[in-house]
Amino acid sequence: MKNFAPKLVIILCLAACIYFLQRFGLTGELTLESLKAQQGILASYYSAHPLKMVLLYFLVYVVSTALSVPGALVLSIAAGAFFGFWLGLIIVSFASTIGATLAFLVSRFLLRNWMQDKFGQKLSGVNDGIKKEGVFYLFVLRLIPIIPFFLVNIAMGLTPIKTRAFFVVSQIGMLPATAAYVNAGTQLGQIHSLREILSLNVLISFAIIGILPLLSKKLIEHLKVRKVTSKFRRPKKCDYNIVVIGAGSGGLVSSYIASAVKAKVALIERHKMGGDCLNTGCVPSKAFIRSAKILSYIRRAPEFGLDPLQARFDFASVMERVQRVISKVSPHDSVDRYTKLGVECIQGDARIKSPYEIEVGNRTITARNIIVATGATPLVPSIPGLEQIKYLTSDSVWNIRTLPKRLVILGGGPIGCELAQAFARFGSKVTIVQTAPHILMREDDDVSSFMEEKFKLEGITLLTSHKAKAFGKNGHEYWLNCESGGKENRVEFDEVLFAVGRQANVKGYGLEELGVSISQRGQIVVDEYLRTNFPNIYACGDVTGPYQFTHTAAHQAWYASVNALFSPLKKFKVDYRVIPWSTFTDPEVARVGLNEKEAIEKNIPCEVTKFPIDELDRAIAEEEDHGFVKVLTVPGQDRVLGATIVGHHAGDIIAEYIAAMKHGFGLNKILGTIHIYPTLSESNKYAAGNWKKANAPKKALQLLEHFHSWRRA
Repeated sequence: MKNFAPKLVIILCLAACIYFLQRFGLTGELTLESLKAQQGILASYYSAHPLKMVLLYFLVYVVSTALSVPGALVLSIAAGAFFGFWLGLIIVSFASTIGATLAFLVSRFLLRNWMQDKFGQKLSGVNDGIKKEGVFYLFVLRLIPIIPFFLVNIAMGLTPIKTRAFFVVSQIGMLPATAAYVNAGTQLGQIHSLREILSLNVLISFAIIGILPLLSKKLIEHLKVRKVTSKFRRPKKCDYNIVVIGAGSGGLVSSYIASAVKAKVALIERHKMGGDCLNTGCVPSKAFIRSAKILSYIRRAPEFGLDPLQARFDFASVMERVQRVISKVSPHDSVDRYTKLGVECIQGDARIKSPYEIEVGNRTITARNIIVATGATPLVPSIPGLEQIKYLTSDSVWNIRTLPKRLVILGGGPIGCELAQAFARFGSKVTIVQTAPHILMREDDDVSSFMEEKFKLEGITLLTSHKAKAFGKNGHEYWLNCESGGKENRVEFDEVLFAVGRQANVKGYGLEELGVSISQRGQIVVDEYLRTNFPNIYACGDVTGPYQFTHTAAHQAWYASVNALFSPLKKFKVDYRVIPWSTFTDPEVARVGLNEKEAIEKNIPCEVTKFPIDELDRAIAEEEDHGFVKVLTVPGQDRVLGATIVGHHAGDIIAEYIAAMKHGFGLNKILGTIHIYPTLSESNKYAAGNWKKANAPKKALQLLEHFHSWRRA
């Protein structure tokens, strides 16, 4: 409300100016006929008072342009008639630009915040385009007067384009049309219609000038492409429309989409179909976590009114179950299935010889486009003494059949936390060594603290703010020396598992030899269309980032495949606006959009609403009454900026907030939606209810209280 008074003043001033113009008939006088009728009188006045006439004309032009009053074209003609070409051109050029900038600023001050708050998600693509190429867009619009200039002024005020850029581009862009009108004004007696000035030929000339910057940009892009591709011979005919390297989530979805639209596609995989997700990641870890959770339920039997129970298990059998689950899921990603879908599956090591040639074993195949979806592998940092020990990663841990008595996990991110809790429930003495001050550092502090307390209750030792310095070995005894605050801490272990991140698989595919750009983080560099610096080589998934999740790899795969098949006829910028994820600890931690930590870092104002899950009936009934729902919204509005849920099945419950952010509905719609009772998803409705209470119109409620009191009387 703090900006309401200034806005009200501006609105009243605008209304007064418009009323004044209409009251004295000034708007009705801005026609070609009235100008020709008054030409003699105005010419005499200019002869007698030249400076006064120039200043008065300049002021009228600025005001009429700022208020978007019809007739600016006639004023431009008048400048040529009274002041001559050069003086008229200077006056009109600056007056029109100043007036347009004033209209731009008024639109920005009055409407931009409201528009961005209400339609921010839908306008994000427009905003990004304006930030990158707004000057080009504005220049073309100024040179091609298809859209009225006053609409351009107002519309641009709603975008992020800078005021200085708007002024300069408008000054230059409107100059050709201004010159045409002013020049016409020097021949006022011969003009009978505005159409005589802006003929079809003139409009076409403006259009050609307008697209010159865009053509120049395209030419520069073409020259860059030619620079990297000119030394390679393009085949007259390619074997495939697309060759996909890597049969993980990104590669499988890319191949599926290409085959679905009847393109000829080959999928090359050196190891196993399904990639990390099926064989070493999502599927085995969730099977392992499920077994550990069943074990924890058995131990919690008294909480459910049952006698204490003892669960006996064979760890090797647990790990064999993990393999059975992989085998059960594997047909979804199998060679047989994808072959039936029309994908040619090739097993072997792929090496890209040129932008159009891929070598597999002794065979060389050609493709119009290549999609690199080679994924990532666990990162193993170089720590002194590492060569003395055996170590595990999230890839190799599934090969063990003996439960480690003492397990050290380096890394307190999602993978480290999931495996730490699962192994602890099977009976391992687990220690997490984390360099950062908290586990799950991407989450808010209250989330990290909540999970730390939960882990401690389950017997997990947390060495946060500890840096791994060196490994040591004495016979069959292993240890890790850590440092924290200048003090050393020695941790003995039987097995150590690295969970400190993942590095992109870019080595051995010919990428660096070919000249494909690799970032300092070791990932393939792509543009917003997922193209590398070679326009027909695309990348998706963990090999390029920015998110290393199975579902984002699949999300990117759609864009990579469609853009590869249909560019330059049609291409789509990859959409990262709503990216959710979940850490499958117990309780789960799920998130989409902003959290408080990011909002503070990015200086984004937000309102935080919380609902404690210990108040939820279904959670109480299931002895899962712990955790919370936290929603971030635009201050005073119900538009969701982000949500974090800590609780039982949080990864499922958060889907409602994902849909809200993706499709633009807010907490009022969630509150007005019937949720089945008793379910865990009711927590979303109750969180929306808490927001509604906090944003209730107090004055209106006071009036209602008086109204109901009056009715009782």
